[in-house]
Amino acid sequence: MSPADPIVLGRRIRHARTRAGLTLRELAAATGSTTSQLSLVENGRREPRLSLLTAIGAALDVTVGDLLTPEPPPDRRAELEIALERAQRSPLFASLGVPAVRTGRRLPMDALESLVALHAELDRRARAVIATPMEARRINTELRVEMQQQNNYLPHIEEIAEEWVRGAGYSGGALTHRQVAMMAERLGFTIIHVDDLPHSTRTVTDLRNGRIYLPPASIPGGYGLRSLALQAMAHRIFGHTRPGSYGDFLRQRQEIAYFTACCLLPRFAAVEHLTAKKRDKDLAMEDFRDAFGVTHHSAAQRFTNLATEHLDIPVHFIRAGDDGALYRGYENDGVPLPTDASGAIEGQPLCRKWAARAAFERRNRTTEFAQYTDTPAGTYWCSTQTGTGRESEFSITLGVPFAQAKWFRGRETTRRAASTCPDEGCCRRPAAELTERWREHSWPSAKMHAHVLSPLPSGSFPGVDDTEVFEFLESHAAEHD
Repeated sequence: MSPADPIVLGRRIRHARTRAGLTLRELAAATGSTTSQLSLVENGRREPRLSLLTAIGAALDVTVGDLLTPEPPPDRRAELEIALERAQRSPLFASLGVPAVRTGRRLPMDALESLVALHAELDRRARAVIATPMEARRINTELRVEMQQQNNYLPHIEEIAEEWVRGAGYSGGALTHRQVAMMAERLGFTIIHVDDLPHSTRTVTDLRNGRIYLPPASIPGGYGLRSLALQAMAHRIFGHTRPGSYGDFLRQRQEIAYFTACCLLPRFAAVEHLTAKKRDKDLAMEDFRDAFGVTHHSAAQRFTNLATEHLDIPVHFIRAGDDGALYRGYENDGVPLPTDASGAIEGQPLCRKWAARAAFERRNRTTEFAQYTDTPAGTYWCSTQTGTGRESEFSITLGVPFAQAKWFRGRETTRRAASTCPDEGCCRRPAAELTERWREHSWPSAKMHAHVLSPLPSGSFPGVDDTEVFEFLESHAAEHD
């Protein structure tokens, strides 16, 4: 248990105060503090400064070390109170929409025991019904948290990518196909476009003969082909070996995706563009997208890499389906992204009032949709662009806290919504009168999502058919010999 855990620290202070026979008012007088401030500290909602902690220790005849010790809580009651506090601060509890129980001394011990056991069982059941491969969700969550802690910014990959694009003669604008081909040549590879790639692959690299096989070059726009080629090269640049686990596979995918973004929107050129736009208070993802010839998704996601480190702007990014499901998400600005009991966000329903979903309701979708949204974590400004994928529509959202909206085009919007999610009473719980009228008189036929029944892909490269790949390589090796 972490000695810096504010809940544990608060319970130690309360235990020591009770043992010393002091009230909050008396302790406040002895330390020069206030009862309200000490109450927040004891409840784990505020971390005391070292000066206050020292004063508390002196008043209660304990050392600061005693209060910060990594030892277990001082007694069984404190242990249970800490467990209940943590449970009541979880996304699972927030989704219930019920008031929290105060954990003061008036709460009987047997009731405390029962509540903690009940929350533990709710958590166990919530985890048991997560309908996705648990290993993939766990690793995805780990990677997302790691990137959040680094502001979604990996400077060592930024530097590697800059060296490679400069070496190919890049100085600004969109990275050209010729420059990508030059990067491949530097690695000892030739890019070859074929129309018979194995169905389970996006590219195939022939290490023996130095060839990178891509889909046909007639794909409109060509953004996808540049991206695919760069990802194939990134494996070689980073010296990746065959993945030993699904976790290795996902981490390699993260590295090559980040490298590709750094090449298509190089840091030195992208920061120059964004800094000028910020100075003019005219930041817009559509301009960023068009300046580098990439998709809206890539521009918004790349913005998250650079916004905090180079523009001092905390930010969040959301890709959602038209059914309201969250496909991808990132935040370091405190926006309350929905999570399941394990902390994963993939597949979770977004609030109907958020811009990521509200944008689907408008008729004209050619421009970005801007909206302010009040949430339990504060007010956020978001800009959303919708698009159409192979099977359904999707939305791409880039958002910032209210105070940062001043830098963006679209900040003058008058659209404003209020959300209380994850409280299900916000938008996920039907109105009482509708429930009463229709619960016993409706029988919808649910759409089956194929991925629910899909097993986690197996193999060194999950989901890839080795037989098909090896036969493909054998066939093309003979063609080019």
